[in-house]
Amino acid sequence: MDSMEYLQLLQKILVVSVSLYLFSKIIKHMATFINVGKEPLRVLVTGAAGQIGYSLVPMIAKGMMLGQDQPIILHLLDIEPAMEALNGVKMELIDSAFPLLKGVVATTNAMEACEDVDIAIMVGGYPRKEGMERKDVMSENVSIYKDQAAALEMNAAPNCKILVVANPANTNALILKEFAPSIPEKDITCLTRLDHNRALGQISEKLNVDVSYVKNVILWGNHSSTQYPDVNHATVITDSGEKSVNELVADDQWLKTEFITTVQQRGAAIIKARKLSSAMSAASAACDHIRDWVLGTPKGTWVSMGVYSDGSYGIPSGLIYSFPVTCEKGEWSIVQGLKIDEFSREKMDATAKELIEEKAIAHSCLN
Repeated sequence: MDSMEYLQLLQKILVVSVSLYLFSKIIKHMATFINVGKEPLRVLVTGAAGQIGYSLVPMIAKGMMLGQDQPIILHLLDIEPAMEALNGVKMELIDSAFPLLKGVVATTNAMEACEDVDIAIMVGGYPRKEGMERKDVMSENVSIYKDQAAALEMNAAPNCKILVVANPANTNALILKEFAPSIPEKDITCLTRLDHNRALGQISEKLNVDVSYVKNVILWGNHSSTQYPDVNHATVITDSGEKSVNELVADDQWLKTEFITTVQQRGAAIIKARKLSSAMSAASAACDHIRDWVLGTPKGTWVSMGVYSDGSYGIPSGLIYSFPVTCEKGEWSIVQGLKIDEFSREKMDATAKELIEEKAIAHSCLN
């Protein structure tokens, strides 16, 4: 082979190599649009015609919950009087032309709504009204969750991940488990990520830093006014490295008083300002909760989830209590070995006591 033939051969090899490279890039780019290789996941949202549901479903359809490469089919459930509004939500979802949205089921039938769902977000529940005692609310929710739990147990996909949002969220999750005994405890959680995010936001505002630089706050206990937002292990990324929130805030009095009460009472403050309850932030927190649970938490970072207590940190087993958790491969694990000071111990025990009382009330309603 002379030099000219050799150069021509090299040229052909180069052309073929470049063509193959460009072809692979084109195929990869096309795959992001047609979601090659991923089957749609079915996501149930109960109370879908309500405030939170209306904020939540477009977030899910846009990929905020499960990622930009995961197609989904939405299952929307609500009560009969809300069916017209629910159909309106379905129409808007269709009109939005979300590329990831492969179908919408809108129904008032729990069995149909739960068919083969991979993720269930339980937003629907009976709201506490003026003059109602906690027992009255729980009694109403027992009837709601009895039907929905049975439908999930019978019809949902194996290992369906369940997030209870409707208040009282921790105890509603316990009620759901009572009526769906075959669903593993690890697959039933409740939303405290909203309170976790509120704590992040308050520290971000106090220190005038980007909220993404703040991590590892903890929301202990109940999603109620006894919850304990804890920053003793939280850190902030600064120009000179990672520093503790306690060091940067340098105001122990604020951290033990105003910070805690602001987070605890944030929901009431929003109702006073909007004349409506938190919807956008609750929907965003639900997306955060499921995303981290399914896709995993970043290394070195934990989040707060209401999960079944295994006795960690002296919290009685059998309560659904908010702990710091990490998530990997679709499983959550309680962060172990954190030092608990006397102040924190008192706050953690107080919110556990309330959950024990709620559990007793719930059982009296069941009976």
